[in-house]
Amino acid sequence: MRDIPEEMAARIESGAAMLSHVWIVDREEGDPLGFTDHDRDLSIDGVSCRAASGWTQGVADAAEGLAPGSLAITGVLDDERIVETDMTAGLWDEAKVSLWRVDWERPDLKVLLYRGTLSRIRREGNSFTAEIEGPLAALERIVGRTFGRSCDAVLGDARCGVDPAGRSCDKRWETCVGTFLNGINFQGFPDIPGDDFLTAYPATGGLHDGGSRR
Repeated sequence: MRDIPEEMAARIESGAAMLSHVWIVDREEGDPLGFTDHDRDLSIDGVSCRAASGWTQGVADAAEGLAPGSLAITGVLDDERIVETDMTAGLWDEAKVSLWRVDWERPDLKVLLYRGTLSRIRREGNSFTAEIEGPLAALERIVGRTFGRSCDAVLGDARCGVDPAGRSCDKRWETCVGTFLNGINFQGFPDIPGDDFLTAYPATGGLHDGGSRR
């Protein structure tokens, strides 16, 4: 539930509130940056929110429960504080973004709509699109290795050790052994049970000692 100040709620009910969006971006380096879709600059909690940035809200994916939710915002590269070199250098990566609904006649009256982390920012001509992840997105990130039949190395990297020139790999054990002769560096678990294990049945003949089915 959003915490709406009583005075702001009263102004909304009476039709007196003049509402606009404000974004506050807090990067690891430097002071917080503010942007608004209002037609003039606003000052929110001491942060100057620029109106000339062209920031607008795009697609929002609201979620309930433990789903992270997401938000897309767009803007233009006409603000000296938003330059492509900073994006390329990763200075915007993992920036904390908060979206507020503000009464621009009374900027002290505001309600928090969304808070998240900038996960991706890309340039599209003279504009950019930023994708924001909700705080629960961290629960969906994979930390460490996962167990699966396929190899999780990248062809030619240090864990793989194969010369990738002119070749591709489908990550299967059979390909690693038969094509690359590189089974010793296979970074998967080919014997882990998969969906086909559920439909497997005893075979006649052969050795039944609980060992590998390969």
